[in-house]
Amino acid sequence: MGKSSSKEECHGDLESSFTLYFKKFKTESKIIPQETIDSIELHLTKGNIQGANSVISAALKNIDNIPINVAVTGESGAGKSSLINALRGVGPEDEGAADIGVIETTMRRTAYKHPKIQTLTLWDLPGVGTMNFPPKDYLEKVNFQEYDFFIIVSATRFTKLELDLAKAIKFMKKNYYFVRTKVDNDLQNEKKSKARTFDRKNILLQIRNSYIDTLKENGLDAPEIFLISNSNLSDYDFPVLMDTLVKALPAQKRHNFMLSLPNITEATIDKKHKSLQQTVWLEAFKTGLLATVPVVGILRDDVEKVKEKLNHYRVLFGVDDASLQVIAKDSQVPAEQLKKIIKSPYLLDTKKRETLEEKLLKYLERFASVNGGLLATGLYFRKTFYLQLLLLDTVTEDAKVVLRETYSKISSNSCHPELPTVDKCYSFLMFLTGFVVVFFVLSYLRLWAWDEV
Repeated sequence: MGKSSSKEECHGDLESSFTLYFKKFKTESKIIPQETIDSIELHLTKGNIQGANSVISAALKNIDNIPINVAVTGESGAGKSSLINALRGVGPEDEGAADIGVIETTMRRTAYKHPKIQTLTLWDLPGVGTMNFPPKDYLEKVNFQEYDFFIIVSATRFTKLELDLAKAIKFMKKNYYFVRTKVDNDLQNEKKSKARTFDRKNILLQIRNSYIDTLKENGLDAPEIFLISNSNLSDYDFPVLMDTLVKALPAQKRHNFMLSLPNITEATIDKKHKSLQQTVWLEAFKTGLLATVPVVGILRDDVEKVKEKLNHYRVLFGVDDASLQVIAKDSQVPAEQLKKIIKSPYLLDTKKRETLEEKLLKYLERFASVNGGLLATGLYFRKTFYLQLLLLDTVTEDAKVVLRETYSKISSNSCHPELPTVDKCYSFLMFLTGFVVVFFVLSYLRLWAWDEV
């Protein structure tokens, strides 16, 4: 009777800890579907440890392997290639970048793999106007069913064909998003022509409303338009677009798409961290489940595997050596300076690794036994979870530090004579011009008065 009660308590604790953890996340933030969560909880309620472990393993494998396909279409010159490069986190001169400024002559779609997330492919589709097919036939021609969603890009206005394409996509129950690129150019042109009355917020609102009116007039109810600049991702609607795309994806595809996003804001970095933390928790929970079963072999962390995991996180968050070199070139901050302000490369050096092993592996050496049990489950879980979380937290903070450093450098250079920006330098230039005019007027008056004497 006592053994039965203890067993039920063990299963109850496992189920409640699993349930409580995933209750912390909103539906649109969870990386596994609710039916998968329900299935795991059911196995835990019945005491079926192997069953719960099997479902968790399958869910994690599915997240790693499930393909994500994004279609990008629009007229040539609209900024499709720049947007694809931005979504892939590559520059126009990087290896494998989508060609920019090339006249569109291809009648076929072109695939661009994400350099860090191999399951993510962005497809550059020929503009609907370049193919002599009605929208429905166009969609069939470019393998419509493969894509998770469509991004329709324009730098001026959306054509009738593109609006009809959106209707066809909607009819076939797929998501589409209208993206208006090069909005920074519009603002600069407006400021040059209407310097005294220029109102940035009002101009953006006018641009947005004009598009929304056009879309509604063409039968597209409650349309959403995203105004972006491919050269300035953190400004305008790019972060909002990314949030919208992540939330609209199925849970099992959400994780890898989130990890693919460029580190344009600290909020984006935090969201990546929260998504990865769920996989860390699931892996740790699975390790804890295995510790409740009499098995041999889960006795010591492999230091090389820990190092691989740390390097994996560094790549995902863009603080590995190769990424730092690219960031240094783009931001004009020396790579060595960036390496000095981050901690993750030195986290597992000899001295610190020994300290890490003392703190984390002593749990196993002191309490673990081949018989397992709830106590071992908790210890295995804590050891795995806190070790992975330490790596993840360190890399996340490094990504934020690098973002702040490079952002401050870019901001300080915004008024460089060779890199003039209207938004940052206009007021100063107007002041300087006014000062010169006043000086010459005063000089003229002085000369006139002197002659009269």
